[in-house]
Amino acid sequence: MTDNFYTKLKKYNEKGYSSFHTPGHKYGDFLPNDLLKLDLTELPDTDALFEADGIIKELEKAFSDIYGTTASFISAGGCSLSIQAMIRTALDCGGKLLCARNAHRSAVNSMALLGIDPVWIYPQGSGHYTGRILPDDVSRALEENPDIRSLYITSPTYYGEISDIETIADICHKHDAVLLVDNAHGSHLAFMEDNIHPIRLGADMTACSLHKTMPVMTGGALLNVRTQELSENAKSYMSLFASTSPSYVIMSSMSLCADYIKNGSAMDDYRQCEIKVQKLRTAALQNNIPLPDGLCDPLRLTLNTAAAGIYGEDNQQVFFHQHKIECEFCDGENAVLLFTPFNREEDYERVNAAVGHLKCSSTNKQKIYSCVRPEKAVSIREAMLSPSEIISTDKSIGRIAADTACPCPPGVPVIMPGEIINKDIIHELNRFGIDRIKVKK
Repeated sequence: MTDNFYTKLKKYNEKGYSSFHTPGHKYGDFLPNDLLKLDLTELPDTDALFEADGIIKELEKAFSDIYGTTASFISAGGCSLSIQAMIRTALDCGGKLLCARNAHRSAVNSMALLGIDPVWIYPQGSGHYTGRILPDDVSRALEENPDIRSLYITSPTYYGEISDIETIADICHKHDAVLLVDNAHGSHLAFMEDNIHPIRLGADMTACSLHKTMPVMTGGALLNVRTQELSENAKSYMSLFASTSPSYVIMSSMSLCADYIKNGSAMDDYRQCEIKVQKLRTAALQNNIPLPDGLCDPLRLTLNTAAAGIYGEDNQQVFFHQHKIECEFCDGENAVLLFTPFNREEDYERVNAAVGHLKCSSTNKQKIYSCVRPEKAVSIREAMLSPSEIISTDKSIGRIAADTACPCPPGVPVIMPGEIINKDIIHELNRFGIDRIKVKK
């Protein structure tokens, strides 16, 4: 009999790889086996997500207490829903947004739907995927664009780099601008030895994908709001984009996670995990494996395998599969591994063994991607909603992109809708195996 989706997934699980990818619960042992029996709907006893006045409202209050917010709102539609609502809450339709160029495509799609015109700010010394937003660049951009009242950045990045949120928040507030942080990969930062969650550091709103690094089922996320003013309409804006049938199974897993945090176990577990990952990071440095500089996510290990002679996604996958490891992401030169307290001891042993085989010369350096800055021709909204066609990437030079073109992960567009495709962009698209692209007619 031909395998269906269900049997394919079961066979994959039987391979026994160590999980260094999302979701954060890793093997599901944290979650009870009877969770599927809670696949319910809006009933008198079960509350309703967007008209919450019972158990869901209590759960949102619990997360608000955990993260120190004025309000925290549940998303069963992933962090994309939180991002959509966050942008709508901060901006009127048709407004301008100062936005980091390494934004996830869900933010770009939101801007298209809302008619928002981004003013791009580029990460330091990076291409489309890596790098931090510098406070000086934020200050300069806000001074040059006095009509902008919102900044959107991603921190941590997919590679784990964390921007100076505290300083950036101060700059934004001096310019009467709100700071929006795509913190999809940083829900756990509140439980590190140093609490470096963006809300604590002054961000006005964060989109936090609990399922990525916390023991929550895929799709469980939060919109965290620091101020009363911003929280007043945020829930209604979530309902604007969300399904009217949220998953009670996902929300149940979020409830179990909240209890896990409140009883104090999470703080101890995540800090122990931080210590274990630091030991692996030290071992990598002893083997001269280049790691990202500066402040990074303590539970993310980004290894530059290219420095050890392992290039290409296929070769990276073969290498890590030999060690029974499944990475979150390989880009041909770097491998990204995500850790949570739900990794087993044998998982750490496998990574340690892999690191031992990645011996690098001290002269090797981590490659930083070139930064391509295409010319804008039309707005994101016009490009995405106009008639379009799909053509060969190699024949697209001079055409206007009509959609985000990006590898996923990390889900960061190589080219944005409305930009003119040039030869450097084609080179980047080819590098990621993107051979077809949607262009404006």
